[in-house]
Amino acid sequence: MGIVRPADDVESGVVGAGGGGGEVTAPLLLRDHKDDAAAVEDAKIQVDEKVDSCGGGPEGSIWMVLLSTAVAVCGSFEFGTCVGYSAPTQSGIVDEVGLSISEFAIFGSVLTIGAMIGAVTSGRLADFVGRKMTMRISATICIFGWLSIYFAKGATMLYFGRTLLGYSTGVLSYVVPVFIAEIAPKNLRGGLATSNQLLICSGSSATYITGALVAWRNLVLVGILPCVLLLAGLFFIPESPRWLANVGREKEFHTSLQKLRGEKADISEEAIEIKEHIESVQSFPKARVQELFLSKNIYAVIVGVGLMIFQQLGGINGVGFYASYIFTSAGFSGKLGTILIGIIQIPITLFGAILMDRSGRRVLLMVSASGTFLGCFMTGISFYLKAHGLFLEWVPALAVSGILVYIGAYSIGMGPVPWVIMSEIFSIKMKAIGGSLVTLVSWFGSFVISYSFSFLMDWSSAGTFFMFSAASMLTILFVVRLVPETKGRTLEEIQDSLNSRR
Repeated sequence: MGIVRPADDVESGVVGAGGGGGEVTAPLLLRDHKDDAAAVEDAKIQVDEKVDSCGGGPEGSIWMVLLSTAVAVCGSFEFGTCVGYSAPTQSGIVDEVGLSISEFAIFGSVLTIGAMIGAVTSGRLADFVGRKMTMRISATICIFGWLSIYFAKGATMLYFGRTLLGYSTGVLSYVVPVFIAEIAPKNLRGGLATSNQLLICSGSSATYITGALVAWRNLVLVGILPCVLLLAGLFFIPESPRWLANVGREKEFHTSLQKLRGEKADISEEAIEIKEHIESVQSFPKARVQELFLSKNIYAVIVGVGLMIFQQLGGINGVGFYASYIFTSAGFSGKLGTILIGIIQIPITLFGAILMDRSGRRVLLMVSASGTFLGCFMTGISFYLKAHGLFLEWVPALAVSGILVYIGAYSIGMGPVPWVIMSEIFSIKMKAIGGSLVTLVSWFGSFVISYSFSFLMDWSSAGTFFMFSAASMLTILFVVRLVPETKGRTLEEIQDSLNSRR
């Protein structure tokens, strides 16, 4: 692909995502295998000298992995603020800027159009400039998007800013879980990857709660803050060692892996396993889109795309974008309802993160889909009772209970797990194309649901939620039949398992 720019600050112990010039070298194992041991030892000696100066040690491996994850999920928090922004701001924007209901529906859903563009470019961008630089670019674009919304006087600037936010979230929704999966030890990968969804929920919760208390322009500050933290934090964490190995930057690969595993950790076995896997995929021609549909890749595509389709058909973006409207329609306070959503999301998602590497991905998905079915069915019943004038005193409580059950169930499984699995099931060769396709499908589904939701509610509020509950039932069947368990396996072991199913 030409030039990949190596980081100049590796020698000082900080690995960058992009920098000066330098040719991409051949896949690492295409060189003599006899150099592996010497290279690992050299890398260990170099890292020993550097980690000592920053308080490293055997426990430093966990510390650096946790720090790197904490920085990356600032992008997830940003994702959450972008998605949640429209829910508490509808009345303020409509009143002040003078948008019609249909114009605000465009404002809410245009985020997903930008996200689809971001999804298409995310994989290639992350492969070309690195995971860290991709996050830098996304954070910078996000800041411009928020400023456009803050200074908007009419619909055009609102749409432009929202589209920029969408592009950034489309990229971040791919690169953050991929980065976390590539740096984490296999026994921690599921829990750490779930922190992506935890911070998405935290971002939307912060937006819901703060948006009920401040004006819509001031709420922009909640979105800008994680961008600033992400830009600053990226200077202090290493690049993904798997990406560095994939582009042939051997010295930086060993340095990054050693920093992530600790100064005294023996990384030789893991380093060789990573390089052997990369050699096996890079010995083939460059990946093309049509290769996704070959027998060796189609199973991963079906699982990744299928989970995203069912995630969106469950209605999460309709509920998330128009939560205040749903509560008001059911006769409940819109502000109080969005605050309640914000309160329950974070602890439940945290609980899901704890269970991720204990119960496994499949169990969480099935339990979660069962819960979203129940929540949507309860909400549908509440609107059915309202439409037929039955037990009207029960309607608000039943609707609120249904939405809270739905949000809680979604947060524990259907929210985080599809993204975790997406980051695990594609080989390093197909990850860019496959991940972009899965992310694109997710955002296209989000656009369809978010744009059509208000029209569906006008058609039949009860019918809308009954359809969402039916989609949740189909999700359970899909998981039982097709979704593999990836708990406790390295990314390379997962690939071997998927290949054996052909």
